[in-house]
Amino acid sequence: MKKTEKFYITTPIYFPSGSWHIGTCYTTVMCDCLARFKRMQGYDVFYLTGTDEHGQKIETNAKNAGVSPKEYVDEKVAKLRELWKLLDISYDKFIRTTDEEHVKAVQNIFTKLYERGDIYLSEYEGHYCVPCESFWTEAQLKDGKCPDCGRDVKLMKEESYFFRLSKYGDRILKLYEERPEFLEPKSRQNEMINNFLKPGLNDLCVSRTSLKWGIPVPFNPKHVIYVWMDALTNYITALGYGSDDQSLFDRFWPADIHMMGKEIVRFHSVIWPAFLMALDIPIPKKVYGHGWMTFFGDKISKSKGNTVDPVTLSARYGVDAVRYYLLREIPFGQDGNYTNQIFLSRINTDLANDLGNLVSRTTAMIGQYNGGVLPKSSGIDPRDEELIDKAERLLERVTEFTDKLLVPDALNEIIKLAQSCNKYIDINAPWILNKNNDKQRLNAVLYNLAETIRIAAVTLAPFLPDTAKKILEAFSVEAGLNSFESVKKFGGLKGGETVAKIPPLFPRIDIAKELQYFEDEAIKKEEVDAVNPENINNQSSQASANTDVDMISIEDFAKIRLRTARVTACEKVEKSDKLLKLTVQCGGETRTIVSGIAHKYAATEMVGKNVIIVANLKPAKLKGILSEGMILCAEDEAHNLSIAMPEDKEFPSGSTVR
Repeated sequence: MKKTEKFYITTPIYFPSGSWHIGTCYTTVMCDCLARFKRMQGYDVFYLTGTDEHGQKIETNAKNAGVSPKEYVDEKVAKLRELWKLLDISYDKFIRTTDEEHVKAVQNIFTKLYERGDIYLSEYEGHYCVPCESFWTEAQLKDGKCPDCGRDVKLMKEESYFFRLSKYGDRILKLYEERPEFLEPKSRQNEMINNFLKPGLNDLCVSRTSLKWGIPVPFNPKHVIYVWMDALTNYITALGYGSDDQSLFDRFWPADIHMMGKEIVRFHSVIWPAFLMALDIPIPKKVYGHGWMTFFGDKISKSKGNTVDPVTLSARYGVDAVRYYLLREIPFGQDGNYTNQIFLSRINTDLANDLGNLVSRTTAMIGQYNGGVLPKSSGIDPRDEELIDKAERLLERVTEFTDKLLVPDALNEIIKLAQSCNKYIDINAPWILNKNNDKQRLNAVLYNLAETIRIAAVTLAPFLPDTAKKILEAFSVEAGLNSFESVKKFGGLKGGETVAKIPPLFPRIDIAKELQYFEDEAIKKEEVDAVNPENINNQSSQASANTDVDMISIEDFAKIRLRTARVTACEKVEKSDKLLKLTVQCGGETRTIVSGIAHKYAATEMVGKNVIIVANLKPAKLKGILSEGMILCAEDEAHNLSIAMPEDKEFPSGSTVR
């Protein structure tokens, strides 16, 4: 493909806190792999990310740190750029909202909208959430707090400029109707329509006088421009909109994908289109609001103390292991749950057992049986047609999923091909072919494995660039054979290439040992002290029986995630008469749960039982053991216990209990 088709993808610009967690990295890594994929397809790609550096949060944090706001953000931004370098993020531009070009462009935009009558001066009174930089009406508050983050809000009153957002509500609804693909997934569109558009939009406050750290309104400098107008316009100012050189804007706008977490979809799918309509600028092709990375079922958040450090994970397990987890684990449009167990298991199963083991076995066999030189192809044998067909169709399948943003499914296709290769080895048994001196068949098997691995590695390159590079170098793959075009037809390798035996790409992990490391190094969720752990189950049952206990709403109950699970192992906890340590399988996840039921149930009789667990209970450390849930039990006045179990014993583990 000639570079005639363009592709413009953006992340939101990040608040420079200086401390980022694995959830923050998700959007940036996802956009990076999409940008890399499009580049390999031959598209003219522009990938934008950056930092949102104005607002009350920055002003307050800088004051508390005893530095100027600019000094504060300079230090934090440097650390963020180091993180993106570590994670191999291939952005084309990193914009800062303190950049002089951006400041001038935002002032020009504000002035243009004011002159057109879309911005007017009035007075604002409303509820403001400082961390979210968001204004809310009384009706939008949840229990008197910010509906996005749950924090306290401040009632504020000040002179402000307003944008006539209400003017564009009908046009945005029409946009959704005419272009249903504009906002995805569909659930986000329904949320915007029902919660914001149908009730009617209020005009938007777009300036502040109560802070100084922001872009001044050019014709009234006692006002600074509201951070969201400042931040959202970065998508066009980064391309030179409003400057003397708009060539990038003319070349790449409208954006193909704005990607962000679901908590800021409102700004990008309602407010941003309204700004663009007011400026007579085309609307982006797609806004995609992905789910959250959760930690034991709770949103990862620095303020909640449950962050996971991507730098530490990358240093210990490799950057591509972290990239793979982020890209593989979050389903399309849904939340993805992080646990140390899932992270380590994913490395072992997909990367160590399937992909890494395949490459190690193949390079070792070529070294042992053919002196480290790839044999030539001896033509297609009917016994090899299935593997060859899968290899030739790989890119087509991966492209199909990637174009739909189903990246986990795309990666699964590559892993499935690796699994097919491992099965092919077991079926053809090269060691037996060598023993029987069947050189022709042995060479064919080795060649087919190497060529299939080449195809898999090239296709893997946008997702795990470093891993793909190592594989291709091991097989001495030349530049012309590392393109997407080269993997559409089997037989790219000619034979005679030097093949180097390489160490395991992803050494297999001792999960039990590593989980202890997580605990010792405090990478996991911050430990919490349990109250009276010996009677943890008793507490729940006694609370249920207490007639004075506070009633809960259906919304409160909906927060509880009950799941079926199967007990796979059980043992008594040392120095405790009541505690059992249970290993349970809940869907594809293995957990440890400590339960105070030893006085009723023996460890041996628990193995094999199907139980119901509270899957999103805050983890607690009991007798030095991290318990990741609770088993539901009934208890009478005489303290007799009975475990709640699904009536259908064959019901799949991990099923939702309603």
